[in-house]
Amino acid sequence: MSGVVMTRDIEALRTEVFDLVVIGGGIFGACSAYDAAQRGLRVALLERGDFAGATSANSLKMVHGGIRYIQHLDVARIRHSAHERRAFLKIAPHLVRPLPILIPTYGHGMKGKGVLRIGMTLFDLMTIDCNKGIGSKSRRIPWCDSVSRGKMLEVLPGVEPEGLTGAARFSDGQMYNPCRLVLAFVQSAARHGAVVANYVRADGLLREGRSVTGVRAVDEAAGETIDVRARVVLNAAGPFAEKLLTSVDPMLKLPYKIDFSRDTAFVVNRRLTDGVHAVALQGKTHDPDAKLSRGARHMFIAPWRGYTLVGVWHGVHRDDPDRIDVTDVELQSYLDEMNEIYPAWKLTLDDINLWNAGLVPFGENSEDAKDLRYGHRSHLIDHAEHHDLENLVTLIGVRYTTGRYEAAHAIDKVYAKLGRPTPRAQTDRAPLVGGDLGDFGEAVAQAQRDAPAGLDAEVLASLMHQYGSEYTRIVQRIHGRPELAHRIGGSATVAAQVVHAVEDEMARTLEDIVFRRTDLATGAYPGEAALRQAAALVAEALGWDAAEVDRQVRAVQSRFSARVIERVDGPQQAQAVA
Repeated sequence: MSGVVMTRDIEALRTEVFDLVVIGGGIFGACSAYDAAQRGLRVALLERGDFAGATSANSLKMVHGGIRYIQHLDVARIRHSAHERRAFLKIAPHLVRPLPILIPTYGHGMKGKGVLRIGMTLFDLMTIDCNKGIGSKSRRIPWCDSVSRGKMLEVLPGVEPEGLTGAARFSDGQMYNPCRLVLAFVQSAARHGAVVANYVRADGLLREGRSVTGVRAVDEAAGETIDVRARVVLNAAGPFAEKLLTSVDPMLKLPYKIDFSRDTAFVVNRRLTDGVHAVALQGKTHDPDAKLSRGARHMFIAPWRGYTLVGVWHGVHRDDPDRIDVTDVELQSYLDEMNEIYPAWKLTLDDINLWNAGLVPFGENSEDAKDLRYGHRSHLIDHAEHHDLENLVTLIGVRYTTGRYEAAHAIDKVYAKLGRPTPRAQTDRAPLVGGDLGDFGEAVAQAQRDAPAGLDAEVLASLMHQYGSEYTRIVQRIHGRPELAHRIGGSATVAAQVVHAVEDEMARTLEDIVFRRTDLATGAYPGEAALRQAAALVAEALGWDAAEVDRQVRAVQSRFSARVIERVDGPQQAQAVA
C-alpha cells in the first residue's frame, strides 16, 4: 500500500542524535515537527498520550479568518488570521471547509445592516487575497453579503422578530475533525523523515552545563526510560509546558504569568439551524478590549456532521491542567443562557451528547471579572534569554488557527540556535498527507462512482472527509478482506478503518480509535455494541484479553454522561457503567 505508515521507532529515539526534539503532539507540536522536517532537519516528536489528545481535540472546530478583530481595529491580526485560514483550506481541503455564518441585524444603529455592511466590506478589502492558491472551488471563501428578514427567519424561525431586518453573512473555516487534521500534520512530518511517537512521556531534560542536550523520556508502552539526544529541544506542551519545566528544575518557571481559559463547547443531538448556516447570537458578556463594540459577545450555533455545536464559554482555569471537568451545574447554566437567548430551542441536559473543553492562553483577568479578556498572542520563549539555558525553546499557542504560523516562527528560532541558514517555511502551500486533491466535491463524486462493492455513497463521503486522497488505502484493505467493509454499529465507520488505525496510524487504545482516528464517537455515543465490535478488531491486532476489552470500553463510556448512555443502551447498562 502507498502512503505513510506510522511506527513507534523507539530504537531510533534511543540511538540517534536529532537536530530537534519536539515535546507535545497537539496542533502546535505537530505543525512544528512537520515544518522542521520539511525544511530538512532531523526531527523527533514525542507525545505523552495520543496525538491531539487534549486541547486540540476540544474546540468549536472553527478556523477563524479574523473578522472579530474588526472590533479591535487590529489589521495585522486580520491579515494574519485570513492567511492561516487560507492555508488550512488549501493544504487540507478534505478536513476544512467554508461555513457561512449569519449575524441577525436589527434597526439602523450598531446592530443594523448598514454598520455591519461597512465593517464587512472593510474586511473583504483587507482579506482580498483570501482564496489565493485554493484550487478546490468548494473550499473558497465567498465575499460577505446580507440576507433578507425572511431568509433569517427560515434559518432560525424563533429568532427575535421585533426590529429584525435580516442578517449579515460572512464565512469562516470549519474542521471536519480536528484530531485528524493534527494527525495529517504528524503523518506529513513522518513522510519527511521525522520519528514520531505517541505514549512517550517527556520526563526530564538532558543537560551539559548551561545547555540542554535532549530529553529523558519514558516509553509508556514498555515502561522503559529513553534518553533522546538533540541539538535543540522545543517544548510545545501547551498548558502542560510549565509543569514539565518546573518538574525538571523549580527555577525554570515561565518568565511571566500565563493565565489559561477553559474554553467549553458542547454537541447537541439535533439540528438547531437549517443545517447549512451557523448563527452568531449575542450572549451575556462583553469584550472589554473591543474598540468598536456592538454589545455582548456572540455565541455560535454551528451545524456539524448532522449535529449542532454550541459555544464558546470561557473561564479562567488556574488548577492542574490535567484536571479539566465540566459539571452538570455548569452545563445547565450554559443551557439557561442559550434558552434565554433563544427560548424556542428549549434545550435540556438530555440534548447534550458530549462536551468539549480545552485550555488556551487567556488575557489578564481579575478573580471576579465577568467580562473576560481573550488571549491575543502566543508565547515563544527562548530560555537562553530568561534562564541562561541554551538550546531550549518553549512555544505556547493561543488558537488552533495559528498553529502553523506560530510553528514557523519557532522553527526559525531553532535554526538560529543551530547556527544554520534558515530556509523559508513552505507549510502554507504544500498539501498535507491526503490533501493532494483537485476540487473536493468532484473528488468525492468520483470516489462514489468508483465505489467497490460493500461501500455506499455515505461511507465513501465519510472516508474522503477523513483521509482525502488516502481513502484508497482503506479501499485496498477491503479488497484483501471483504469483511472489513462492514459498518461499526449504525455509523458510517467501517471495520477497515479500525484495523488501519492500529496498523498504520499508531492507535494504541479504543479511545484513540473512536475519538481521534475515526468519527465513531466524536459527535455522539455509538452504543456499547458498536464499541465492542470495534474493540474486538483491536483485540485481534493487539492481543487484548476479555478483561482488557472491558476496561477499554469502560474508558470510552466514562467520557459520556449516564443520561446519554441510557438513551442509547437503556437504563440497566447506564446503571452498570455508573
